[in-house]
Amino acid sequence: MTDDTAAKAASLWDQRYGTPEFLFGTAPNDYLASQGHLLRPGMRALAVADGEGRNSVWLARQGLSVDAFDLSPVAVGKARQLASDAEVAVDFHIADCDAWSWEPASYDVVAAIFVQFADPRMRARLFANIIATLKPGGILILQGYTPRQLEYKTGGPGVLENFYTEEILRAELGSLDIVELLNYEANLAEGTQHAGRSALIGLVGRKVL
Repeated sequence: MTDDTAAKAASLWDQRYGTPEFLFGTAPNDYLASQGHLLRPGMRALAVADGEGRNSVWLARQGLSVDAFDLSPVAVGKARQLASDAEVAVDFHIADCDAWSWEPASYDVVAAIFVQFADPRMRARLFANIIATLKPGGILILQGYTPRQLEYKTGGPGVLENFYTEEILRAELGSLDIVELLNYEANLAEGTQHAGRSALIGLVGRKVL
């Protein structure tokens, strides 16, 4: 992402997040929360493009040491307040997915929840960076929409190429051991932006030792 593109995207998201309410709610994503049995206190976690902080704050409440980033300063400000209200510590940063400093082999857990602003080229870079930043044995927890979401229109990018399919995830995350890959439908109630029947995909992948 070029500096100009990142600045325009940040401005757009700042406008969206510039309301008192939390666009996607303050509760964690259901699929992420369903993987709580994989988490242990003291693990180091990264929440990618974490928006207003609902997922990073939940990870911190599980006893993990959490870093999180988002390109929107407004969202990060709200996330910091959410963490303060929850009395947990999260190390928040303002950065886009390309500008983030991807430390190699540094995280036990990476959470990538609805990171579907990424077009195929950005997605390839993002997935490669996620794999690189995981420690051996570390896990990726990913949630996204499938193309059928275009029929439901209850959230998501509205751009076909940005959606996930099982084939895309197996191809682009193929170096991970795919622990779980679920293609399913559910009713989401994540704020005003993810609300109603949704076409979803969830993945848990473990970096090979």
